[in-house]
Amino acid sequence: MENKKKNLADKKGLMLFIMRKLKIYLDTSVVSHLQQEDVPEKMCETLELWEQFKERKDVEINISTLVFTELYKCNEHKLSFLLEKLAQLDYREIPITDSVRELANFYLENNVLKKKSIDDLMHIAAATLNDCRYIVSWNFKHFVNPKTINAVNSINITLNLPQIGIFSPAMMLGGF
Repeated sequence: MENKKKNLADKKGLMLFIMRKLKIYLDTSVVSHLQQEDVPEKMCETLELWEQFKERKDVEINISTLVFTELYKCNEHKLSFLLEKLAQLDYREIPITDSVRELANFYLENNVLKKKSIDDLMHIAAATLNDCRYIVSWNFKHFVNPKTINAVNSINITLNLPQIGIFSPAMMLGGF
């Protein structure tokens, strides 16, 4: 009898694991490229990915308060459009906590990026500490490149934090 209870508990745990949503963090560049006429191919790919996010019930979109801080620097017309687009998604807003700042500073101390890119490190830290599996970004200089990805994941392993994938919207269109 005890063995049957254990098997049932194991199955329930497996079902909870299977039912967990895939957590994806969007940085500001992705949201901003929903209306970016000067790079129509990126805008088109971003809009296509946005449609996939709207349809996928197995995905949890995460956006930090830092994204909103950065978006509020857009002109009024673009900001209004982007906020309307964001309202189409069921997303989770992540606060920038002291823990996020501490991890971002640890990345900085370990030369992942330079001090002028501390906000980029906060995006990565926010995604990491909120168990996001992927960060989606159009920022190839600071995010979507082997140096940053390898450095972040090396530190995350050392700190017993989850590894994280960092991809462009175009790469995500291939499947996730």
